[in-house]
Amino acid sequence: GPVADPSLFRKMEGFWTKHHSSIIECFDCKATQEISSAATSTICPKCSKHIDLRDYKITTSFSRSIRTHGEIHLTAKGDLSSSSVTCRSALIEGKLRGNLVCLGTATINFTGKIPGRLTAEHVLVERKSVVQFFRRVRVKSIEIRGRMTGEIVAEAAVIIHRNAMLDGNVTAKSISVEKGGIFCGQLIIGSAGLTQAELLPELKPAVTAAPEAIPPAVVPHPLPAT
Repeated sequence: GPVADPSLFRKMEGFWTKHHSSIIECFDCKATQEISSAATSTICPKCSKHIDLRDYKITTSFSRSIRTHGEIHLTAKGDLSSSSVTCRSALIEGKLRGNLVCLGTATINFTGKIPGRLTAEHVLVERKSVVQFFRRVRVKSIEIRGRMTGEIVAEAAVIIHRNAMLDGNVTAKSISVEKGGIFCGQLIIGSAGLTQAELLPELKPAVTAAPEAIPPAVVPHPLPAT
């Protein structure tokens, strides 16, 4: 019969390896290791601590602590009130009343109030979501496709998509509002730790005229990526 193309096999093998293993960091000593996606736990090669890799689905009231490199799925009937939850990724469709730290992406597919504290690498507010955050949301970057009310501190970018809305104060490195997107609130561009006065030289001249109350911006086109 025909001989299989070895380069194709190598490509498949590379694909398999790439998509079925990942590099994780120890929660305690930050040492890294490669793990198979089938594993449910591992031991840190450096400090010997146990590392949970399981996914958790929260369907009722839950208040215990979780530290996992897996996903947390807070379902519509779930109520997460734990004071300490750390995960790789999260899908939030229910009540978040506790503290959630997400090392990757937290996706919000929820309408209602979020009294809990969310810290994440990246947050995605889905299209049909209408959320009100009571506590400051700390992220590296955030993408809003639905409607959000609350304060954001972003190390990098805030992106408001077409027909999306953000109402609240933002401190970020950059903000991009697509045509049809709406941003209402004060905006501070620069490092999250700096005070407004220190940031004024970095603000565009049009903005420095009234730094303490920038009018709601409806920017017609996305800003060019820096």
